[in-house]
Amino acid sequence: MKNLIATALTASVFAAAAPVLAQAPLSQEKYINDRLISARIADRIRRECPSIDARIVYAWSQARALKRYARDRGYSEAQIDAFLDSKPDKARIYGVAEDYLTRNGAAEGDADSFCRIGRAEIASKSVAGSLLVAK
Repeated sequence: MKNLIATALTASVFAAAAPVLAQAPLSQEKYINDRLISARIADRIRRECPSIDARIVYAWSQARALKRYARDRGYSEAQIDAFLDSKPDKARIYGVAEDYLTRNGAAEGDADSFCRIGRAEIASKSVAGSLLVAK
């Protein structure tokens, strides 16, 4: 009987751990990465366009919600912090955001090009647009 209980407990521990062990790295979590890319797009727009500002409180609450989303999927605080501090992941996210801005007509030093994109993001109610407000 003891062996049966021990076997059942061991099996249940491994069954519970299997999803965590098979968990994809945060850099492959599409929802999280898409939101971080959108946040970077919004940040670049608000920095370059003088007539658009950030919705700071809303952006902060969305960042907390995104962290909660990751925790709810089984990622630890250490995994989340490591991902957010990762220079290669940050560079990748920034690169995707810059590519998006360039493909949509943003040009370095041309505030109007960023303003056009920002107004379009706000009008379309995109994730990036939800983080911005026209002054």
